Parts: sequence; structure tokens; C-alpha cells
Amino acid sequence: MKAFVVDKYKKKGALRLADVPEPELRDDDVLVRVHATAVNLLDSKVRDGEFKLILPYRPPFILGHDVAGMVVRVGPKVRRFKAGDEVYARPRDHRIGTFAEFIAMNETDVALKPKNISMEEAAAIPLVGLTAWQALVEVGKLKPGQKVFIQAGSGGVGTFAIQLAKHLGATVATTTSTKNVELVKSLGADVVIDYKTQDFEKALTGYDLVLHSQDTRTLEKSLRVLRPGGLLISISGPPDPAFANELKLNLFLKLVMRVLSHGARKKAKSLGVRFLFLFMRAHGQQLSEIASLIESGLIRPVVDKSYPFEKTADALAYVETGRAKGKVVIRVEE
Repeated sequence: MKAFVVDKYKKKGALRLADVPEPELRDDDVLVRVHATAVNLLDSKVRDGEFKLILPYRPPFILGHDVAGMVVRVGPKVRRFKAGDEVYARPRDHRIGTFAEFIAMNETDVALKPKNISMEEAAAIPLVGLTAWQALVEVGKLKPGQKVFIQAGSGGVGTFAIQLAKHLGATVATTTSTKNVELVKSLGADVVIDYKTQDFEKALTGYDLVLHSQDTRTLEKSLRVLRPGGLLISISGPPDPAFANELKLNLFLKLVMRVLSHGARKKAKSLGVRFLFLFMRAHGQQLSEIASLIESGLIRPVVDKSYPFEKTADALAYVETGRAKGKVVIRVEE
């Protein structure tokens, strides 16, 4: 099969289109013909080697974290899927590789694709949908009437998280650039901060939850918009000791993460608020619940651009500019 591979960890390194063997099918795997995939900043960070201490992949490896496609074969222990099923997924860490014609995934990572959207739209959902779900529902336990600040509202996670937060009954504030103000309002944002002309720290106060996806300076400002006892969930770092324990990392890496997150945790404590780092994980059941929301018309995917498979490197370069509105998808099976 054809796939885009990373030959070595390198910042802005090139992806190579290669002929590679079809993935082996384990007993509890489904083999999926990839119809569409999507690009995430996580892909460039993995390629650059930013996560190789905690997520080591041995080059050459296939990149890609989102998939929508059709099941072509199932392992002998698979009970939830059959050949011909249209599915979508974010494969688990250490088994990524959606920039390819086929991928094998554990059935628990997979869900039936929402019936009312295309393969390309479905491919735009898994990673950002699971990130938003795990932040707002699972960890943040967002309740009706609460106030949530979602940074970068026009980005991949932001466009999904705004809609999910509104469905949960929250008041939603977000930041975006001038040209995307109407987009985030159309998704349900109640308070829109144009970061080019406004300072969100001066405009927001008493928030229950912050979904943080920006840099360290923005993190410190964000902690100050929380009410006492409020929670900031960061998806952009720094990783904290709880995350190190969850991954069962060695003592050295646990120490590194304790040091990296010390400033954020100390600042949060001094303000009487909480800081948590979230690195989303594969979860087929949560994707099934997300599919129900999409089929009910409560959430819609936001797709900026669609590229043919051979232009995968161009799609990745575009995402790295930080200008994408929603998601950038790749058509693998035309």
C-alpha cells in the first residue's frame, strides 16, 4: 500500500511517499480502507520529535491520527464491526498511521461513522472531538449555567468545543482573529474576544473552566480569569506529574514533568484554582456518543480545506501556518 512515512525525526522534515506492507491484523483489530484522514498540529510535533521521549516511534513510521473509512476485514475476536461498515476513529498511541491506504486498529478505538456526513467531514472529527469531550465532559464535568473560556475558537479543537459546550448548556467565551468573529458566533460563542484588538484577561472574570491551547504566557493570564476553585485544562502543556503517572513513565521523566509544570501548578495554587494537563486518548465509545450529537444536528464538522492524498505534505504545511479555520482533511480514496 502507499503511505506517507517519517524517515527520521527532524523539524519541518519531509514526508516520503512510500510503498509499505499492509498492516498486520491482530485478533481484536479491524482493517480499514482509509477514505479520508485529517491533519493535526500533533502530526507535525510528532514528526519534529517533540514527543519522542514519551511517545517513541521507531523511524520509518507512518504519520496520521484521524481516519474515516470502510472496514475490509476483522480479526477473529472482533464482535462490534463487520466488513462493509463505515467507521471513523483516532487510533491509539503507538498504532497511529492514517496517512496511508489502510490501517489496522483495535476495535475499541473505532465507532460507526455519523450517517449524515461525508467521509471527509467524518475524518475531521475524531482527535478534536475526543479532545473536547474528554476536557469538557469527562474531566471538566461542565454543567448547564457554568462559564467556559475556550481559546482559539476558530481552530480544530475550538470549533468543536464551542458547539459541545453550548450543547452542555454553558456560557462560552472564546478568542479569535477579526476575520473569524462571525464563524465562532455561528458556532454558539456568547462572548468573542478579538485577540488583535482586545485583552481577554480584562474582559473575562469568574469563569468555571478554561480550555487552554496556547503558550505559557497565555496560560498565566488564563488562570486569572477563573473563579476561586475553577479549573484550567491545558492541551498544549506543560505536562504534569499526574500525566507522567498515567503513562507509567520512568522516574527521570516523572521528575522532568514535575519541573516543567512547577510554575503553572504553583501559580494556580496561589490563585486558589486548579491546573491539569490533558493528552487525549483513543475512545470508540465516546466517538459513538459524538456521532449521535452529529446525527442529531447538534454539532457540525468545520472543514477549511481538502487536499488529495498526494498533496499530504502541502496539507501539513498549511496547518503549520496556524491559519486553518476548523480542520484540514485529505482525500485518500477518491
